[in-house]
Amino acid sequence: MISGQEALARLRAGNRAFVASLRATAAPRTQPPQLPLPETQRPFAIVLGCSDARVPAELVFGQGFGDLFVIRVAGNIVAPSQVGSVEFAAARFGTRLAVVLGHTQCGAIAATLEELRQDASHQSPNLRSIVDRIRPAIEPLLDTPLEQEPEALAARAVRANIRSAADHLRHGSEVLERLVERDGLLIVGAEYCLETGVVDFFDGAPTTAVTSL
Repeated sequence: MISGQEALARLRAGNRAFVASLRATAAPRTQPPQLPLPETQRPFAIVLGCSDARVPAELVFGQGFGDLFVIRVAGNIVAPSQVGSVEFAAARFGTRLAVVLGHTQCGAIAATLEELRQDASHQSPNLRSIVDRIRPAIEPLLDTPLEQEPEALAARAVRANIRSAADHLRHGSEVLERLVERDGLLIVGAEYCLETGVVDFFDGAPTTAVTSL
């Protein structure tokens, strides 16, 4: 299994190719499956991303069958089941990169901001469980001048939620902490831009990355 930095370089290269395809054609080009389909999986990266239909991780990173272990949940929140899924992939497959992938214009962030500004008691308990996971990361932003700038507030809230989720993975699991300390597991936060297709690895990513093969 490749190192976390090598895996990160591969994702960056795949995203550059994806963005180039967006600029070259009206729609992103997808690669046809290469037969035979893999019988086993050896994912080189784990992606905990949002369920938003506009952010399919394999396409965004230019990867194929068996390359990524993808966990998707609204708001890319970190709850016990998501932590367990990351633990499973990192321990079972030796994967050394985990990416929390949020995105611009996130609906779960918008729902949480609405909850903070007004009564949202009509929400179902299940939806509230998602909002309650996001709320601690973004509530402090309402006590800053950003509260008067809705677009800037939403943008900052997306990144705050991503940072919080990545930090939870780094420090909320003894299994993952050991893998970080002893085996070089790299946990980073990234934001996908719906307007450009570009992924910005902004939290926990090394300043220099190994050149992708």
